[in-house]
Amino acid sequence: MAIVLAILIFLTIAGALFAFGAAAYAPSSILGSRLRSLAWQRPQVQEKPAIRERIEQALDPFSKALPLSADDSNRTRSWLIQAGYRESRHLTVYQGIRVLFAALGFVSVLAFSGLKSPPLLIGVTGLGFFIPRFFLKRTINARQTRIRIAMPDALDLTVICVEAGLALDQAMMRVGEDLRHAHPDLANEFYLMNLELRAGKPRAEALRNLYNRTGVDDIKALVTTLVQTDRFGTSVAQALRVHSDSLRTERRQRAEEQAAKTTIKMIPPLVVFVLPSIIIVTLGPAIISLYRTLTM
Repeated sequence: MAIVLAILIFLTIAGALFAFGAAAYAPSSILGSRLRSLAWQRPQVQEKPAIRERIEQALDPFSKALPLSADDSNRTRSWLIQAGYRESRHLTVYQGIRVLFAALGFVSVLAFSGLKSPPLLIGVTGLGFFIPRFFLKRTINARQTRIRIAMPDALDLTVICVEAGLALDQAMMRVGEDLRHAHPDLANEFYLMNLELRAGKPRAEALRNLYNRTGVDDIKALVTTLVQTDRFGTSVAQALRVHSDSLRTERRQRAEEQAAKTTIKMIPPLVVFVLPSIIIVTLGPAIISLYRTLTM
């Protein structure tokens, strides 16, 4: 009797567990959906915006506080593109930072000195407004320098690719892929130019856009050379080789110019730091001896 009772209890418990499991794992079971929602399936947490998006949302009111004309907006956007910031949100961030820096300068001067010094108030506010433009110009100059340094190597690779039988568009695309790690700025510009050519733009317009995105004079000369070569049907490889040689000559001349300027640039540090030390070391003992002699 005890054995039969134990078997019944075991079968009852096993049947209950089987029924509960079947109800929990059945796709159309209401019990299963409720158990999953309460147990292991946590409700999806809404993702918070990234820090960059939060900064953009915070700077958006500041950017709208400074109305810009169409010409000013286009000029600022071209500067940002030359610095490597191509997205539309970068204009909002840039304008917001300018207004924010100006507001911080105004508030800081107002908190420390009040309205007692209006020139200082205006000067610090204007300085805060123009600091982002100063850093933007430095970024543009640094990027243009990197592109200018990469141009001779890129032209040499383009000449090799053209002489190997590739068309100019394919050659520039291959050069952009090869220079992706050594010169990423120029490689990105070549990639964008190839995208424009694939989209159906004429080669001359794509080349002019390449110059507008960089603002480098060497690229302007290259664009002029390639447009004239395409128009008159002359040899592309020969034109690129001549242009590459001229770029290398210009780069050597720039290096010589910078080397010649070093002698003049060294004069202010020598006068400010080295000359006073030399004067103190050479004339110091004589001045001390003369002072002791006259005071005895």
